[in-house]
Amino acid sequence: MSGPLGGSAGTTPGGRRSARSDRRTARDPGRPSTNDLVQRDFTATGPNQLWLTDTTEHPTGQGKLYLCAVKDAFSGPIVGYSIDTRMKARLAVNALDNAVTRRGNVAGCVVHSDRGSQFRSRKFVHALHRHGLTGSMGRVGAAGDNAAMESFFALLQKNVLDRRTWTTRQDLRTAIVTWIERTYHRRRRQLRLGRLTPIEYETTMRPAALAA
Repeated sequence: MSGPLGGSAGTTPGGRRSARSDRRTARDPGRPSTNDLVQRDFTATGPNQLWLTDTTEHPTGQGKLYLCAVKDAFSGPIVGYSIDTRMKARLAVNALDNAVTRRGNVAGCVVHSDRGSQFRSRKFVHALHRHGLTGSMGRVGAAGDNAAMESFFALLQKNVLDRRTWTTRQDLRTAIVTWIERTYHRRRRQLRLGRLTPIEYETTMRPAALAA
């Protein structure tokens, strides 16, 4: 699991939770279900070649809210996500199913994650096989093995999660979805994409990538 959807254990003098506090629960060093096929090369020459996925969490007045997101390495959009009140295998499976529904025929795409128990679960491995996807897993305790997802969650934390105290899970859920769909996808320009947004870049480059 990535850093917290904001943090949980430590607090600052002003009562704000520290950004690193839940990293002690970040990775379950269990046996990987697949090998590391990515080796920290988070690049792709076209859409649906490499997806990155991870989970994170954040506290609210009603308890924690959990997010699993799937990112396409080609243009950087979050192609699928799932938000729930429990950190179970179904969270990751729903995010993967959501990504496949949005992207269509994705057979052969590599899906890279850390060794979190959700991604090693039979349900998630079965979902990979059901969609014709290939799993890939980083090493134990190596945050850099999924750095591209870590950077996305850092942005989410800075721009949404740590901006205020969240009273209800629904308020936080709405804020996350709104930021992903309106700001991250359509307004936030990225240097690596030639200062285009993920949607602009994919719209421009996808025809050429598919024809290659």
